[in-house]
Amino acid sequence: MPSAPIGGPAPAGRFDRRLLAPMMVGSILNPINTAIIAVALTPIGLALGAPARETVWLVSSLYLATAIGQPLVGRLVDIFGVRSLFLLGAVLVTAAGAIGLFAPENRDSIWWLVAARVILGLGTCAGYPAAMHMIRAEGDRTGLASPAGILTLLSVTTQTIAVIAPALGGVLVGAWGWRATFAVNVPLGLATLLLGALFLPRRTGLEPEVEDRPRIDGIGILLFAVTMLTLLVFLQNIAPALIWLLVVALAAGVVFVWWERRIPDPFIDVRVLSGNRPLLLSYVRSLLTATISYTFVYGFTQWLEDGRGLSPTIAGLVLLPVFAAGIAVALAFGRRPEVVGKLLVGSAAQLVAGILVLFMTGSSPIWFLVLAMLVLGIPQGLNNLAIQNSLYFQAEPARIASSAGLLRTFFYLGAIVSSVIYGNVYGARATTEGLHVLGWVVVGIAAMFLLITVFDRSLARIGREDPPAKD
Repeated sequence: MPSAPIGGPAPAGRFDRRLLAPMMVGSILNPINTAIIAVALTPIGLALGAPARETVWLVSSLYLATAIGQPLVGRLVDIFGVRSLFLLGAVLVTAAGAIGLFAPENRDSIWWLVAARVILGLGTCAGYPAAMHMIRAEGDRTGLASPAGILTLLSVTTQTIAVIAPALGGVLVGAWGWRATFAVNVPLGLATLLLGALFLPRRTGLEPEVEDRPRIDGIGILLFAVTMLTLLVFLQNIAPALIWLLVVALAAGVVFVWWERRIPDPFIDVRVLSGNRPLLLSYVRSLLTATISYTFVYGFTQWLEDGRGLSPTIAGLVLLPVFAAGIAVALAFGRRPEVVGKLLVGSAAQLVAGILVLFMTGSSPIWFLVLAMLVLGIPQGLNNLAIQNSLYFQAEPARIASSAGLLRTFFYLGAIVSSVIYGNVYGARATTEGLHVLGWVVVGIAAMFLLITVFDRSLARIGREDPPAKD
């Protein structure tokens, strides 16, 4: 039986609302730190005398740590429960904030900050897998077939943070300097630590008994880390001289699959995963969604300033409808557990948004640009929500946290793929011709998303039947 958090036993028949605070605070740590650093890169570079090729590692290091760490921490959550991993993550976030706050200010200090971002990335890895584990555990405890309202709240919370984080970063840098973007993690980490200690149970009922715990697959973890690290670094720095990284990634990936298929307690059970086609398609949708979303947010923003000639402030305002529409549609349709309609509408909206880009010119009126962003906001809200709901039903209950972590890995892989796309399309300047190429790329990816959704018959059952029983 799961042990109750402070304040007495959990209420029967309904989700324990005391869990919401640690779940939501833990889940925002990653998106807030993903976005808040953007406004601090230039001030950090000026203060430390670090060129852009070095400050970019403040972004890449968090991506890399998170892409590798999410499924790892998720697997540990599946085995040991949420509380200990959640609290450890909060300690790491606090420590990373302190390192950034007190790092020396000299030419080599950029690598202190990169180290802080790696620690920060690992610390934030616990939040989302722990939240999905708790939601599934509460679903089993209460008998709720689909806690769609809680999943919607989780999705809307992370989307809202993604909207306000850049503005928050600007306020912090303006008031206290670039160190404030690191220092903010000290109170956030301490708040996460306190909420987790007060409200998270020591056991949820999903984790195995102590005597039944599987062995930690250290070799599998190492092979996965080598595969992801070399692949992601290659994708971020594609060049003939670095082709050896791709070779290492492919070789390590092959050995990883071979190893995971032969041991009884694998880090990622590729035997089950390869037989779970619906879950694999959800991972692919996450990658495609992130590729389109980040291509628009970063690639389109560059064109607004270079090709359309807007100021950074106006360009930022043009993007706001994406996030506003995303939050609005998630709130409007999130409580319905069915996903197939959300994915079909979301994929169609992606396709329309890509087509609208093809008609943009250097003199396009602002209302037309805002219209395109409103259309893009529809999949921003519906796709992420539907993919999250799909994973809840498709993943094995005993591996819900590691499956959620792997979902984030695919999402970050999509973000890195998008940077490769718009970086190679634009070159030195974000021209209108380059934007049209991006539009065709978005149309192609959206069409692929639509096709795999239309022909995925398993989606029709999600939200209309009980999730698979716990082993």
